[in-house]
Amino acid sequence: MLNDQASIKKLRWIMAQLRDPITGCPWDLKQNFASITAHTLEEAYEVVDAIEQGDFSELKKELGDLLFQVVFYSQLGQEQQLFDLDNVIEAICEKLIRRHPHVFDSANFTSDAEIKANWENEKIKEREQKQASLDGDNTTKVNTVNSSANKPVSLLADIPKNLPALSQAAKIQKRCSHVGFDWDNIHDVFAKIEEEVLEVKDELKADVVNHNALTEELGDLMFAVVNLCRHAKADPETILRQANKKFTSRFQGVEEQVFQSGKGFEQHQLTELEQYWQQVKSLEKQ
Repeated sequence: MLNDQASIKKLRWIMAQLRDPITGCPWDLKQNFASITAHTLEEAYEVVDAIEQGDFSELKKELGDLLFQVVFYSQLGQEQQLFDLDNVIEAICEKLIRRHPHVFDSANFTSDAEIKANWENEKIKEREQKQASLDGDNTTKVNTVNSSANKPVSLLADIPKNLPALSQAAKIQKRCSHVGFDWDNIHDVFAKIEEEVLEVKDELKADVVNHNALTEELGDLMFAVVNLCRHAKADPETILRQANKKFTSRFQGVEEQVFQSGKGFEQHQLTELEQYWQQVKSLEKQ
């Protein structure tokens, strides 16, 4: 098997060897579903980083690392007789075909909006079916007058709690927008941001600043800004990473000028550092 050409079959064989109870790797053997989630997140971010850097040679490797995470989970599922890699592949194939009736069936959508609406409707059906399955596990709920079994499934019920906060906020807003709970236009969204800014200012003007109230208002402001990004068709997580990258590059330019001055940061006035910052920005435009 070691001499076989690269294939998913070979990768599954490698995974099985790593988890072999007798000859396997001690580190791989002690892992479980929960213990490798942090590695999965790290690998996903490394894929994104390689794409943003335009390093496609590295991207190939990072995608392999991410694929290995899927194979690892599938191996754990197989060992516990929960599912295996074939089940995982079967599930995504079924989902993609069902969610794209305009490609694999006779549905005719005339716009991106209709395609997105169908996608969200399919996801709603999936959540309802999942909840019905859970309710079916306990038949006593069905006969209870005040049972929650007949309540509709919340649109926000299955949004992952471990998503980065910006992505989670955007996903929450997108779900709500699908049922019409959204601003009609981007100008109303901007007005909401201005309202939230004033509420933050009011908290800061208090004789004694209430930290809890201030952080709550700051959270509302950030949530409103995410909504502006969404209405502007921009992913908030992506554009903040871009802003981080830009700031880092500019600050490193300031550091270079501080170094060339022969003085440390502590020996500079803020006005001098601001001049360095403006010089760096000017150089970017040349």
